[in-house]
Amino acid sequence: MKISKITVIGGGSWGTALGALLAKKGYVVEMFLRDPALAETINRSRENHRYLPGLKLPENLAASTDADDALSGSELIVWAIPCQASRQVMRELRHCLPDNPIIISATKGIEAANLRRMEELVQEELHGLEACYGVISGPSFAREVMEGMPTAVVLACRNSELCRLLQDVFATRCFRTYASLDVVGVELGGAVKNVIAIAAGLIDGLGLGHNSMAALITRGLAEISRLGIAMGAAEQTFLGLSGVGDLVLTCTGGLSRNRHVGFELGKGRKLAAIIKDMNMVAEGVKTAVAVQELSRKNKVDMPITNAVCQVLSGVVTPEEVVHLLMTRALKME
Repeated sequence: MKISKITVIGGGSWGTALGALLAKKGYVVEMFLRDPALAETINRSRENHRYLPGLKLPENLAASTDADDALSGSELIVWAIPCQASRQVMRELRHCLPDNPIIISATKGIEAANLRRMEELVQEELHGLEACYGVISGPSFAREVMEGMPTAVVLACRNSELCRLLQDVFATRCFRTYASLDVVGVELGGAVKNVIAIAAGLIDGLGLGHNSMAALITRGLAEISRLGIAMGAAEQTFLGLSGVGDLVLTCTGGLSRNRHVGFELGKGRKLAAIIKDMNMVAEGVKTAVAVQELSRKNKVDMPITNAVCQVLSGVVTPEEVVHLLMTRALKME
């Protein structure tokens, strides 16, 4: 199959970075976004000043607020809308989509209202269109991808032929793509690591040191793996880029939005004030509740996730939750 035009749904940092990467490879890329002012600025100044200021965009990347125009003739759709808004946007755009659309999700989250992964959400909302689905995930800050820093990610599809096609579409000398057939594991790794990253931010905000951070990342990976295996994922997936790789980056990197939320909470700020000051979505805040519900549904022990939910809801303070975690009953590793 030959791909010439690609549509990116979403005008945030990650959608913009992927759109720029694909445009630099020679594809015609059109971004669909809601804000006419942002679309006009992108087309005029070749820069997404709101989310990636100072970084120039290729000439063959355009922004549009017209869904029919953006999706017309597109052979590949990159979905980069925050998880909690994805169902509504998908309903609105369904009439613009062709039969058998190829959709690659760049969204990392679990739908809080229905406990759905993105693959499940697509299957429900695009039922009858026979969508071909894949997911891209891994340790990948958008700004570093835009700057051409070496990055490696995972592309997961249930169809091995589609997976190989998408590997070639996204791969560059600076952006290495690995293939996987484990869609469930790759999606869960990308979603749950955001919850653990909030806990990592709490540790840094409280000034608890490197020992605590190493323990958190290790035990956080154990939580992610337990849930993933219970939901049908392959254990090996969580030792790869979409598991431990993305977890380490999001827990330690200064560009992590979810870590930022935890850090500010650890410093004593209120969640509402933190969110208000951010111009990007921290998926882990809403995903935490969804993951907690999934853990109960699948009878999986996830003490760090539970602790994050308690802090986010204001039930306990960051200091109190550390004490609760450290004084749990002793057990085998």
